[in-house]
This record gives sequence, structure tokens and C-alpha cells, in this order.
Amino acid sequence: MVHSTKDRSSGKIGWGWAGLLGVGICWSLIDHLTAKAAEQPLPSGIRLTDVTDRSGITFRHTDGGSGQYYIMESVVAGLALFDYDGDGLIDIYFLNGAPLPGTVVDTPPRNALYRNNGDGTFTDVTERAGVGDPGYGLGVTVADYNNNGYQDLYLNNFGRNVLYRNNGDGTFTDVTDEAGVGCGELVGAGASFLDIDNNGLLDLYVANYVDFTYDRHIERTIGKHRFHPGPRDYPPMPDNLFRNNGDGTFTDISRESGIAAVAGAGMGIVCFDFDEDGFTDVFVCNDHGANFLFHNDGQGGFQEVGLIAGVAYDFYGNENGSMGADCGDYENNGRLDLFATNYSAEMPVLYRNLGGGAFEDATRRANAGASAFPHVTWGTGFVDFANRGLRDLFIACGHFMDKIEFIDDRTMVDVPNILLKNLGNGRFQDVSDRSGDGLAVVASTRGAAFDDLDNDGRIDVVLLNTNAPPTVLRNESPGDHHWLQIRLRGTTSNRDGVGARVRVVADDLAHVAEVHSGRGYQSHYGTRLHFGLGHRQHVDRIEVRWPGGPTEAFTAGPADRHVVLTEGQGAAKND
Repeated sequence: MVHSTKDRSSGKIGWGWAGLLGVGICWSLIDHLTAKAAEQPLPSGIRLTDVTDRSGITFRHTDGGSGQYYIMESVVAGLALFDYDGDGLIDIYFLNGAPLPGTVVDTPPRNALYRNNGDGTFTDVTERAGVGDPGYGLGVTVADYNNNGYQDLYLNNFGRNVLYRNNGDGTFTDVTDEAGVGCGELVGAGASFLDIDNNGLLDLYVANYVDFTYDRHIERTIGKHRFHPGPRDYPPMPDNLFRNNGDGTFTDISRESGIAAVAGAGMGIVCFDFDEDGFTDVFVCNDHGANFLFHNDGQGGFQEVGLIAGVAYDFYGNENGSMGADCGDYENNGRLDLFATNYSAEMPVLYRNLGGGAFEDATRRANAGASAFPHVTWGTGFVDFANRGLRDLFIACGHFMDKIEFIDDRTMVDVPNILLKNLGNGRFQDVSDRSGDGLAVVASTRGAAFDDLDNDGRIDVVLLNTNAPPTVLRNESPGDHHWLQIRLRGTTSNRDGVGARVRVVADDLAHVAEVHSGRGYQSHYGTRLHFGLGHRQHVDRIEVRWPGGPTEAFTAGPADRHVVLTEGQGAAKND
């Protein structure tokens, strides 16, 4: 018999031992089932598989350190995904470090170019292509700056920068000196090609980090342990802007354009038309300082409006250690939002585009990064991994202090990366633990780049890990959703269509995206635009607003295709 008792203090009914035992058994069973469910979480609908071992890639990154803890060792590098030989397959270019004082190596490290073989493997073609720069690589961007149909490569280094002109035969030529874009002995960061005045010629924005030289090296110790100095230990640097003269040379217009009027510890950048006035603007992540947003007046002049636009600080007015940035329309409302990764113990920030040139910090409302709070976050991208018609967020993580646990036990140097699934209601959900073994890889990741490596309509991932091999993640998400990939070919505009805005309409879904050169954390990816379509099998129309040109409407058709749209071959769109 079960006897009931009365809890005199609360008035609640209590149970005798037999009843408590029964309740205990029930709760034990529930706990057991809950634990089992936790061990085997439901799939997220996104599956990223680690295929590095069978990719044929043998590259290994080094920061060149000798135990002196120079500041550039902590930030290191991005990477680029682009089709260098025009065969329709996306190739991979990895940046590398170089030996710093006190480091002795038998074989100097170099950057590496891997050609996509089309069968899931890659071949090192660095030597033949002539792009094995031995400098200290930090940032990279890609675009056809001379409009000859072949994509060129710009490296933003610690030390002399490098411009490689693509010869169109699988090789490149170093034309830095004749182009005038070497930038001297600076600590580089992100870089982007953009057409500042819509004249069809791609100009070049080069971000700089801090004013560091070896004789200014600062040693930092906490307790008995040495650590890298931080950006506040050195003066910030203004960035550089080069105007394309159209003859293979560039002119430095940093001062007259207004870019050099302010200085910051620049890192990742992304150039996009934030206020939809037809001119490309520049967003710069600054490490422990207000971020910059340079508004383009269309006449070659820029004004820094980060504070006015709402992207200089986070919701609380805090300046963050901002690392990388990407833009994308996560709500499908036709406006490009902005996401910036940050230092540990800081939330990454989702800046929601309100229209009219204003943004709001929607991070907490959107649940866009709470799980990233303990970690340093770097590369990032708005990517529709499952082709649902919704852009998810990928966040690369990893610390640089090899003894970080002595001062912060919430994180480590090597940690897994983070995947946030777009729920379609203005919110994201962390699905990292149920999206394939690719999210279980533990490393200290910097650059992250996203493109369809095998042309199956699903976006894959390549990650540059510091002092380690890279990671290649194949997207093996269910293939029951549809997609469209678009490559632009400018005629009056620049050849790559950099700065063009594309709108794809399929039934009730409308997508917008822009072509960018340089994005994420000091990386380049996504010249070929990708649109997930969900269950929609047909595209109703495609509209392209060319830089400085008209908006054209192109004939659409079935989904699941790669299409090339050439300027001047569409129909004029009447607004």
C-alpha cells in the first residue's frame, strides 16, 4: 500500500517510499532516454563530411614562430577559392607564413595552389603556375583586374605585397612593381578589388593591421607564461586605396579619397553597397577598435560612417576585437545584412540591415552566436548549405595563445567550428553537433572559404588551420532541394561583375546577392553566386543590376543549373 503524507510547510501532497521509488524509476527512465537522445541528436538536414585525407592536399601551414611571440603569428592567414584556369572547377590557394627571426628551416615554406581534378582530388600546381610566394601571407583577394577573362591574385603580406597577373595559360607573372601596389613593409590584412566609380576598372582596397617592426617587438607575460602582444600595443594604421589606371598600373589615392583620414587595426573586410545607392562601400573589421564603414560618394571619395550606420560597435556600445565579416540577406527581405566575428568573451555581431543606410545589432534576438562567446572567431560566411532558400552561418574558431587555459579555461587553442542553421523566422540554431563529422574537427582555424568544389549544387567548405594541415569538408546534405548558380560576365562593367547585385525569383521566393572580391577573414570566395531554392524547380526571372549600368532581366528556366549571364544580353528592366 502506498501511503500519502502531507507536507505541512507547502500544503503539497507527498508520497511514501513505495511511491517515491516508482516516481524515481520513471524519472530514471526519462533521464536514460534523454541521455540516449543527447548521444544521438536528430540530424540537422545539413551534413558536412571531412574528406581532407582523400583530397590529395599535403599543404601544411606554419606561422614561422621561434618562441618570440611576434604579433603576426597570432593573426596569420586566409585562403582563396577561384577557378584559375577557367575549366569550370574551383581551385584552392593557401597562404602560408615565413620563418621569423630565430626560426631555421631546411625548406622555406611557401603559398600553394591546388588544381581541382574534378574527382574530389587536387594536384599541387604551385611551381608550374609560379605563385609560390615565400612571403608572410596574411590576406588574399582575387579578380580580373585587367578585364582579359582570367582571374588575377593579390596577396596582402607582412612585408611586400604581391600582385600575380594571370597569363591565361595556367601560369602567373609577378607584376607588383610595375603595377605599383607593393605597399612597402607593412603588416597586411584583408584586401578587396572593387570598382569605386563604376568605370569598368577594378580598383584595389588594402587593409593594414598595426605599425609593427621587429625593433618594436613587445614581450608580454602573465604569471610565468609568455603571450603574444595585442593590437593596442602598437599604433593603428590607415588603409590603402589604389585607383586602376586601365594600363596595368595603379595610383595610390588613399589620402585624397578620405580612406587615410582614419586609422585602425584592420583585419577582414567586405565591400558591398550597404545603402543601395549604386556605389560599392567598404566595411573594415578593426581589432579592438570601432569598425569602419566607408560610404562611397561615387566620385572617388569616401566618408567613414560606421557610428552613424550602427556598425562601429555592438548593441551595448562596446568596441570589439573584430576579425572577419560577410554580408548576406538572411531574412530574404532584399537587404544585405552584415555578420562580424570577434575575440573571445565577445559575441559575434549580426548587424541587421534596416534599410536607409542603418543597421541594428540583432545578435541576441536572432540567437546568432551565443555558443561562440568563449572562443576567438575568425572566418565566416552566409551559406545556404542545404539549399532550403535560407542562408546559414558558418563560424571558424580557434585561439592563438598556446597557454590560454592558464588565464581562461573556457576555451582552448584547438576547438571545433560552429554551424548556425537559419530557422527561417529571423533566428538561428546551433546544429554543430548534428551536422556531420566535419564539425567535429578540432583545430585552430583562421580562413574559411565556401564554394561548390564538385559542381553538385551544394556548397563545400575549405578551412586554413594555423600550424596544421587544412580541412576540406564535402557537403553531403540531402539532395532533395533545388539550386541555381550564376556567373556574371561584364562587358561595359568589369569582367567579373564585381559589385553587381543579382535578384533571383522562384515562385514565392526572392533572393538577392552581390558579387564580391575579398570577404570573410582575409580570404576570397564566392565569385560564382549560389542560390538555394528549396522545393522550387523553376526560376521565374533573374535581374542583374550591373555596376553603374542598367538593371537587366534575363530569361530564366529550370533549376539545378550553372548559368553564365553576359551584360547586354538581357532585356532592360523598367522599374
